[in-house]
Amino acid sequence: MAYLELKNIYKTYGEDENVTEVLSDINLSIEEGEFVAIVGFTGSGKTTLVNLINGLLKPTSGEVLFKGEPVVDTSHERGVIFQNYSLLPWLTVGQNIYMAVKEAFPKESKSVLHERVKDYVSMVSLTPAINKRPKELSGGMRQRVAVARALAMNPEMIIMDEPLGALDALTRGNLQDEILNIWSQDKRTALLITNDVDEGIYMADRIIPLKPGPNATLGPEFKIEIERPRDKTALNDNLNYKKTRNAIIEYLMDIGEERKSVSHTKYVLPEISPKSFVA
Repeated sequence: MAYLELKNIYKTYGEDENVTEVLSDINLSIEEGEFVAIVGFTGSGKTTLVNLINGLLKPTSGEVLFKGEPVVDTSHERGVIFQNYSLLPWLTVGQNIYMAVKEAFPKESKSVLHERVKDYVSMVSLTPAINKRPKELSGGMRQRVAVARALAMNPEMIIMDEPLGALDALTRGNLQDEILNIWSQDKRTALLITNDVDEGIYMADRIIPLKPGPNATLGPEFKIEIERPRDKTALNDNLNYKKTRNAIIEYLMDIGEERKSVSHTKYVLPEISPKSFVA
């Protein structure tokens, strides 16, 4: 039995003649401990897919199963790291995380919860900023708070909705490593939604493209057969990396051209680093 399973998912918005089918025939299985990345075009329905998985939305038809049970609402078992941080501006770093752990562990004492907050703040190297408010933090620091908050709730699965997309390259790279270090400690099941092909290859066990909508659906999977832990500098000389990267980019370019010719819509390709293709 898959840890997370999406079975024949369709999602529409609107009614009657104004109905728009955003997602169509989505089928996906993720095993326990697996790290999967979904990469797609801007506006292809990636966030809608995340909201279906975490229980914020319900599918028009089909079902989402987590550990064999239907997903009908949000749950602390599935921790979500959003792109926009979603921090309460009037609370400090520690207070933002404390609110989350208090809800996740309502029977724990205050002292135990405060220790948990300190541990996870330390894990993302923010101890000196624990009493600062979001406006006093950089974008990268705010995202680290969001990572710590999600992980402090001890979720069984981590869902990341383009969490690093708004960051500069250096901060993004550092946070990629921090997330991977945390993930590698206990191999919690992880799903990364990204528009960066290289990020997906570096972090995931397999990548699945999301074809652009309307009627967006999942494409073929690409397995990342590169040994962990991965060295970013060594990837440039890794034949499996070059082969996989080229295959994914060529596939995305092909479906982008195909959809454009059908709908005359301009699709924005996922982020591609300035590297030449390797034959």
